[in-house]
Amino acid sequence: MEQAAHSPTFLSVLLIFVSAAFTDNILLTRFLGMCSCLGVSKKVDTSIGLGIAVIFVTASTAAINFLVYKYILIPLGLDYLRLITFIVVIAAFVQLIEMIIDRYSPSLYNALGIFLPLITVNCAILGISLFMLNKPYGFLETFVYGAGGGFGWFVAIAIIGGIRERINEQALPKGLAGSPITLIIIGIMALAFIGFSGMVKV
Repeated sequence: MEQAAHSPTFLSVLLIFVSAAFTDNILLTRFLGMCSCLGVSKKVDTSIGLGIAVIFVTASTAAINFLVYKYILIPLGLDYLRLITFIVVIAAFVQLIEMIIDRYSPSLYNALGIFLPLITVNCAILGISLFMLNKPYGFLETFVYGAGGGFGWFVAIAIIGGIRERINEQALPKGLAGSPITLIIIGIMALAFIGFSGMVKV
């Protein structure tokens, strides 16, 4: 679907969000961000907390990286530095999120542990900023695409966290407890989400 970058309609923006969140789910169809998912999805609370942080980071960094790429890197002929530039922007936002969570929710901060600063190298967040380059989006569409991608990751990890919390992993065979059963859950969910593929293309 071709879109006017400077005059997006409500429907086109909504389709971008739905597509990024469900038909092109960053975790369940592209399998990016698996490391954080495996480590944090043991409980619903930590899954939701990290998921909300990811939404904020993906939406904000996708939009800022769009501006940096279009108005700084390309005019200066430095587009080959996009990867390291995007990582720096993402790292700065992760530090901001880390300080906010530490200030207002120390329990969540302690529960997330090492996985909060690891958002910096979460390939799902970097992937969204890189995928954005191949799409004919303006600033608003890019922001919505980032928000949708983060929301899709949030939905996936929240569901996985809920399932893992209900499963008594101690009652499972030793070879299935922990990461193996989580990967099985992700695989089954991925089959369901792949069913959305092709329903919305933007």
